[in-house]
Amino acid sequence: MKPLKERTIIMKGAGEMASGIACRLHRSGFYHLLMLETSFPLAVRREVSFCEAVHDGQKAVEGIEAVRIDDGAGLSQTWETGRIALMVDPKGDTVRRMQPDILIDATIAKRNLGTAIADAPLVIALGPGFTAGTDCHVVVETNRGHNLGRLITAGQAEPNTGIPGNIGGFTSERVLRAPASGLFTTGKTIGDPIVKGECIGQVGTEAVVAAIDGILRGLIRPGSQVTTGLKIGDIDPRGEAAYCHSVSEKARALGGSVLEAILAAYNR
Repeated sequence: MKPLKERTIIMKGAGEMASGIACRLHRSGFYHLLMLETSFPLAVRREVSFCEAVHDGQKAVEGIEAVRIDDGAGLSQTWETGRIALMVDPKGDTVRRMQPDILIDATIAKRNLGTAIADAPLVIALGPGFTAGTDCHVVVETNRGHNLGRLITAGQAEPNTGIPGNIGGFTSERVLRAPASGLFTTGKTIGDPIVKGECIGQVGTEAVVAAIDGILRGLIRPGSQVTTGLKIGDIDPRGEAAYCHSVSEKARALGGSVLEAILAAYNR
């Protein structure tokens, strides 16, 4: 049998949570990892999201580098150099073509966008929208709280609450949302200090205004087309600029849970 760490892993999604999981797997020696993304990902915490490689060709998160490849020809070379491979494949056609050993759905879409339990010998899905035993083998709980990271082998994760996690005593107040549909523009960058009432940017002619003081921990890519209510930024009231460039505690926890699911499945 193929050694565990040589098994091929495909991950749907390369945003903040997916990237935290990928970092944990990579540090644990799983180097045969391919991440799939859309052609214009809308990540907010871009400094810790491998999906930025879609735009820039490469992206490093905590010293681990992901590289965009346009087809399977560059896959082996990318892995041999210790880097994570990333492809634009919003429909997941690569899953059917490559038939990976492990499939991880980390899109955090709150619904199943096409993942099936037959896609791989081990299918792991994160968050609500999946039923373990039907859509996948394991569901990972993503809701903050006592059960964060719990592995579910029968049933579903907790329903989406729609309330952002509490950081520094703030929940919804720390999230910046599009006040209208249109083109997002800004002169701010991730890591900038922010004060309550400050204009962060505009969607068309509508201003995006901060509701609290803090550090701009995340901001959607300028020039993105957004829809009303879309999350486009994140203010961290703790005021630590270093947090902008490191994987969050939630993403690390989910990464540990995915690692546990893999080890549990293959070490029986």
